[in-house]
Amino acid sequence: MSRVWDVPVPETTRVRDVRVAAESACAAAGLDARSTAAAALVATELATNLVKHASGGRIVINLTGPAATLADPAHRVQITSLDHGPGIADVAAALRDGYTTVASSLGAGLGTCRRLADDFDLHSRQGQGTIAVARMGPAAARVPSRRRPAPTGAGTRAGGINAPLGHAEYSGDAFAWVRSGSHITLMLADGLGHGAKAAEASTAAVAELHRRADLPPAEILRHLHSALRRTRGAAVGIAQLDEDTQQLSFAGVGNIGARLRGDGEWRPLVSHPGIVGAHFPATVPRHASAWRPDSLLILHSDGLPSRWIPPQDAGLLGHDPAVTAAVVLRDGSSAARPLRDDTTVAVLAPDPDGRP
Repeated sequence: MSRVWDVPVPETTRVRDVRVAAESACAAAGLDARSTAAAALVATELATNLVKHASGGRIVINLTGPAATLADPAHRVQITSLDHGPGIADVAAALRDGYTTVASSLGAGLGTCRRLADDFDLHSRQGQGTIAVARMGPAAARVPSRRRPAPTGAGTRAGGINAPLGHAEYSGDAFAWVRSGSHITLMLADGLGHGAKAAEASTAAVAELHRRADLPPAEILRHLHSALRRTRGAAVGIAQLDEDTQQLSFAGVGNIGARLRGDGEWRPLVSHPGIVGAHFPATVPRHASAWRPDSLLILHSDGLPSRWIPPQDAGLLGHDPAVTAAVVLRDGSSAARPLRDDTTVAVLAPDPDGRP
């Protein structure tokens, strides 16, 4: 199920809770002791930075796959740091190994976080805050960052973030992506309600997706409907990119939001009313769009406020999709406007280096 570790970090006493959460996530992912120790250090440093430099924030830990190597089935522990702090004035300096501006810091620094993690990315804007994403996988699958091969995702990356209502143990949302030939399929499922029972529905949707990834989105939804009959049911949105034709197809049932950017403009992709597993529509409309070098697709559950504003920062296209997802999640909520449900944001993006 969608086990999530969501830890608010308003002051230093919560840093230990973040480290324990990282260790627990590594155990759930079956990571080895070396990877677990590295993840604990990364999580501790990110949490410490929230207190020392951003007047607090939150750490969200998800179990995901890698963003680029879509064919790799191994689980990763994804550690995301989110804050509304002052931002980082000199990101390049902050990423240098051992860099610190506070004498009482651990001295590990963001540079060490980047070195220890399989994947590390950071986005910061002065006056808006900072997002950092680190992913840790099994040591057997690790390739030192200086010798990593080009992504095997054929120029497409996927990622996301899943945050439960009220920092609960389980989220009723789930997201996943899978490759089948030239097709890359991204799915977001929102189980009815929230908590463990809702998570059963979204988890069943993820399992069925992996069995049906060779089908088009509307057909996948029909199989999901059968698979989810014994659960509460879910709202599900599925986007599928054909890298041979550079065509994106989308189909959704229920209140899953979708926004697609192309030629610098955002437009919505509309889901059909219904519940997968309970009330399935007779027909499911398919939306087809051209996929361009500047395209960006954002799927989200209804925990995100209905009037959220898509990010206008063109620089996000060069970042890890999970960073983009975390920016959307962070900017869609605040202390005065907290999230009202389990909330997930999933992103599909082209490779920033422009590989075909």
